[in-house]
Amino acid sequence: MNFTSFSTLARTAIASIAIGLIVSPALAETTPQVRFATSSGDFVVEVYPDKAPKTVENFLQYVRDKHYDGSIFHRVIANFMVQGGGYDAKYAEKPTRPPVAHEGREALAKGGPRNLNGTIAMARTSDPQSATAQFFINVKDNAFLDANAQSFGYTVFGKVISGMDVVDKIRLSPTGAGGPFPTDVPKTPILINSATLVK
Repeated sequence: MNFTSFSTLARTAIASIAIGLIVSPALAETTPQVRFATSSGDFVVEVYPDKAPKTVENFLQYVRDKHYDGSIFHRVIANFMVQGGGYDAKYAEKPTRPPVAHEGREALAKGGPRNLNGTIAMARTSDPQSATAQFFINVKDNAFLDANAQSFGYTVFGKVISGMDVVDKIRLSPTGAGGPFPTDVPKTPILINSATLVK
């Protein structure tokens, strides 16, 4: 082997090691996943802290605090979305932390997901800065909920990666009045038994 070929091989090896050092941390990162065990079955969502960091941390803290355990899906509209995380089985509103900053526009600017079928987003009032613990899962493409220059929209921060059949079962539940709500409440309560960080 001459010095030229050895030098070339050495440079190649060093470059490979350098690339490995750069790539390895990224490969080591995992996308957080949360398993919802409900009275209708289980589903798993993955969330994207790189797209909506404040929203994801807010959601995961509620998961860690067991806030969602024992809550219900209190608003179900078959051709729109299913919403939960705010009320217990007796329709008592669960206490929350202060609202999380709205990140709808920022998430989209980072290439985050839109309000498409199977994505999970934060529920809120007409005030864009009012989201706390309640979330909804889109059960169809709802582009009108996306943020744009004229609207804050609704912050999407993840998607269902398994158990969408369970979400479909929830969305098809017969609904009516329940607790303080005049419509859209499942006639048979759909309970979130637990929400657990699995990854």
